[in-house]
Amino acid sequence: MRYMMLIYGTETPNGLSKQDAEKSMAAHWAVIQDATRKGILVGAEPLAPTTSATTVRTRNGQLSILDGPFAETKEQLAGYYILECQNLDETIEWAARIPTCCRGETGCIEIRPMPGLPRPVPEEISASAAPMNG
Repeated sequence: MRYMMLIYGTETPNGLSKQDAEKSMAAHWAVIQDATRKGILVGAEPLAPTTSATTVRTRNGQLSILDGPFAETKEQLAGYYILECQNLDETIEWAARIPTCCRGETGCIEIRPMPGLPRPVPEEISASAAPMNG
């Protein structure tokens, strides 16, 4: 089963010191290299700070675009890992190794199974592939 590990942390105005940032990055690379050696790494990547975010929402057919994150929260999404693990227990072991202080204060890891998209029925495939007249 694929599991996504979402890294949440609290962004601080000054972020980490150079030494702490290097230590955090080294810890991330250790997890990435180990997961790669074991053949379970599907993907891992940091996200830019929330100041670079754009939130898109559609309500009643109206598009709303906001600069920055929509939710007012203490912790922000900082990055993710996707690993192919045998079960939740194995995933928790990996999550415990992932640093959460990438943007300042220590945060947490949220684990979510990735069950995959349901397969469309053949009629849906042919209907979606049909050219549209207009």
